[in-house]
Amino acid sequence: MNSIHDMGGMENMEPLEIEVDEPVFHDPWEGRVYGLLMSWGPWGRWQEWGSFRYALEQIDPADYLSWSYYEKWFSVHERKALETGLVTEAELQAGSADPAIPVPELAAYSPPSLGSRKLDMDEPAGFKPGDLARTRELNPTGHIRLPRYVRDKIGEVVSDNGVYALQDTNEFGVRTGNTPQHVYTVRFEARELWGERGHEKDVIHVDLWEEYLEHP
Repeated sequence: MNSIHDMGGMENMEPLEIEVDEPVFHDPWEGRVYGLLMSWGPWGRWQEWGSFRYALEQIDPADYLSWSYYEKWFSVHERKALETGLVTEAELQAGSADPAIPVPELAAYSPPSLGSRKLDMDEPAGFKPGDLARTRELNPTGHIRLPRYVRDKIGEVVSDNGVYALQDTNEFGVRTGNTPQHVYTVRFEARELWGERGHEKDVIHVDLWEEYLEHP
């Protein structure tokens, strides 16, 4: 991802405002948007939607910066529901289901991937704590979990967090790897990332799939 959606390491962004005792949902409609995400699965829509994160990255940059968290989620729900035929444009505008249109049939459960949880799999590890690792210079058109600001940089592996399925996608939102591999926490010096602008005592830790790393 090489767009505004990869905001890590960017300058001149407004400071974060910490809300004391922040509620889970600020308005009831936010909870309903969250409920939508939980309800799509039984209709097999995960098979047609592709990556939810990739869909978020298709939001216009100006909208992405101005919309709230759940406004972005709702935008994805709305677009994908129309694209997959789960609702019609007329139903969306009316705010209710058309009784003349049959309810979509439930699809047989067929998970498209290994998921995002830690996997109980024995895969060889290419790195161990204490090793130096260089991040690869990757610029795909789809979704990637390698932040721009750490690409082609050298860091130190500080921990092996176990095996997870790669979450990258192609330009259609379809996961391209879905391959189980180790995820490491890598420690980068601030000056390795930002040169003299970085403080000599500052460091940052990033969790990275093995596919993103190579021995320097």
